[in-house]
Amino acid sequence: MTNSAPSTAGAILDDFDSRPGSATSLVRTVLGAYVRPLGGWFAIADFVVWMDALGVPPESTRIAVARLKKKGVVESSNRDGRTGYRITEQADSMFARGDGRIFGFRRMADGDPFRLISFTIPEAQRAARHQLRRRLTGIGCGTVSPGLWIAPEYLAAEAGAIVDALELSQYVTTFVASEIAAPATLRESAELWWDLAGIADRHRAFLEAFDGGSPARNSRDAFVTFVPLLDEWRVIPYVDPSLPPSMTPEDWPGTRAVATFETARERYFDLSTEWVAS
Repeated sequence: MTNSAPSTAGAILDDFDSRPGSATSLVRTVLGAYVRPLGGWFAIADFVVWMDALGVPPESTRIAVARLKKKGVVESSNRDGRTGYRITEQADSMFARGDGRIFGFRRMADGDPFRLISFTIPEAQRAARHQLRRRLTGIGCGTVSPGLWIAPEYLAAEAGAIVDALELSQYVTTFVASEIAAPATLRESAELWWDLAGIADRHRAFLEAFDGGSPARNSRDAFVTFVPLLDEWRVIPYVDPSLPPSMTPEDWPGTRAVATFETARERYFDLSTEWVAS
């Protein structure tokens, strides 16, 4: 193999670099939550209208769409004389994976198994090693030591897909663990393996910004209310491994954050989809 990192195929599209609230992040959120369920194609003129409702200028929208085209998330596809784009096959798979995580947030129960991921990657593959660590962090894996990572067992398939996409399978061995015996308590160990303080701060920031809201006056209002909320939320289910109660503080803010998001989803999502579809 060469020293450069290999192509990561579909996994590379799971991009969390876009800052929530930015034009690119909002465009990705609208693509996944609204455009994909409605067939995956959109006219750029319509997209400009949707984003303008969110306070994003037309030029910023066009730049963001062009950036996502370069990343392989959308591709040009004109219909009936209208200039437009469609979500690529790889991005469609990415959004499908995201739906399960974002809209189906789950929490481990005490006694649920973990997946241990052990790897020793040659220095010549350091770029790929960096990508592996970055991607594992991005889906909620924790670090026990530099070459040993831990994740809820339900993330095993996602972690395996990342390893395969980076062509690192020959360097990786995984184990299923039903019990953890650590020098510290489970809660103290979890704080060492994951950035629980940072994750808790994300939940608190979400709660401070969105308290569930009030009923929308119309479908457009529902869209304007829900999209920024979803854009802020969609990163949280990835960085939060949804650890069991025995591994998180008793006042864990994630519990209330999940309930807040579910309330907002029930209140706004279907109604906001009506506006986009119209």
